[in-house]
Formats: sequence, C-alpha cells, structure tokens
Amino acid sequence: MKIFSERLKELRLEEQLSVQDLGKAIGVSHAAISRWENGLRVPNIIYLVALAKFFKVSTDYLCGLED
Repeated sequence: MKIFSERLKELRLEEQLSVQDLGKAIGVSHAAISRWENGLRVPNIIYLVALAKFFKVSTDYLCGLED
C-alpha cells in the first residue's frame, strides 16, 4: 500500500494537480484522494483503473508490481 500511495502522489505532483483537481477528474472527493495518498485507504478497482487511465500508466505500476 505504501508504494501505491507514493506513486499516486508522485504522479499527481508531476502533473501539477491539486487533490481537488484529481478528485474532480476521476469523480471522487478530495478527501478520498488525500486518504489514498496518506495510506489510510485504498481505492476500489473502478477508481484504480480510473487513476491508471488518467495518468496513462498500468494498474500494475500503481500497485508496485512493475517499475
């Protein structure tokens, strides 16, 4: 879960997005994004796929299964 949190935040910052902007882009609250980035929660599969599509990376990359 730590790798997911780190990669999500890294990708968001690379795109110069706020948590609010990312939340709006994929249809979740900014609080959800914040909880994911802080390792307090993990997204369900629908949002995991939405994040991967948004950032144009694989779900395996987000989950730390590939570099």
